[in-house]
Amino acid sequence: MTTYFLRRFLLIIPTFLGITLITFMILQFVPGGPLEMEIMKIRMGGRGGTGESGSTTGGTTQNIPQSAIDELKKFYGFDKPLHERYLIWIGNLLKFDLGKSYVYAEPVWDVIKSRFPVSIYFGLIGFLLTYLVCVPLGVYKAVKNGSPFDFLTSALVFIGYSIPGFAFGALMLVLFGGGSFWDVFPLGGFRSEDWESLSAWGKITDQLYHTILPVASYMIGSFATLTILTKNSVIENLSQDYIRTAYSKGLSEKRVIFGHALRNSLIPIATGLGHAVSLVLAGSLLIERVFNINGIGLLGYESIVQRDYPVTMGILVISSLLLLLGNIISDMIYAIVDPRIRFK
Repeated sequence: MTTYFLRRFLLIIPTFLGITLITFMILQFVPGGPLEMEIMKIRMGGRGGTGESGSTTGGTTQNIPQSAIDELKKFYGFDKPLHERYLIWIGNLLKFDLGKSYVYAEPVWDVIKSRFPVSIYFGLIGFLLTYLVCVPLGVYKAVKNGSPFDFLTSALVFIGYSIPGFAFGALMLVLFGGGSFWDVFPLGGFRSEDWESLSAWGKITDQLYHTILPVASYMIGSFATLTILTKNSVIENLSQDYIRTAYSKGLSEKRVIFGHALRNSLIPIATGLGHAVSLVLAGSLLIERVFNINGIGLLGYESIVQRDYPVTMGILVISSLLLLLGNIISDMIYAIVDPRIRFK
């Protein structure tokens, strides 16, 4: 099994190169890149009479010398062939250099690092609450399978699953956001502007008010999946022979369910723990857009819209590596919790 995981780690290299190469090529051919946007800014900035630069009198455009365009291409690295630009980017990446942001004029790592606390905060809370709520709910639904409680909760769970997280967030803001009929929660943001001047209890309550709706929007997508997975897994184990043997020995229902059935039912659920390493990027860009939360998701969205390619590629590097590593960790957890599993 050690050989299997060693191969999996080695496969990260070609997989990562394939992901970054395809994305890098797509970004280079997308219209409206940084070079085109810079040229447009220069042309739209030309106003007034005709000068040596060839600007049109009273117009809003001006001609740009070819030498200036060549300098812009050199600045953005577009003066080299595509394969050479990619190799240069890979070489800088091996030096842990993600480049410099076109928009923020700062190193990409510094730009991304400033958004980490927000994404970790919402990702970690959403992850923990999902497991703490869905696993007990799934177990209780399995025990009460076919009961009115089971049908009612199943209907609610699947209704929630059918609603996209960002749409649910927008609906909650309309119903409970600031200025609505039920003015309970703020319209968005991570904290209030006067957060620093609040008391300790005021900071806690303010942070809580800014957390409830975004976290609920994060959870709603995975809520049904984990709940139904837990329920089906427990039901399957309750029908096994060892459960009937445990009952025949006189064990209580509580001990049979939690000591035997639930323990084996958590095997497929535990594999999802491997993806906990990607919590830093757990945010949804649409949800962060709705709630105006400056996390990794919103940064990725803005970098694509503004054609900030270094930031886009930097987020891709981190997210792809965490995802590949999370898949391997999930397999490791699966092999640890279930001794019958042996990867070859």
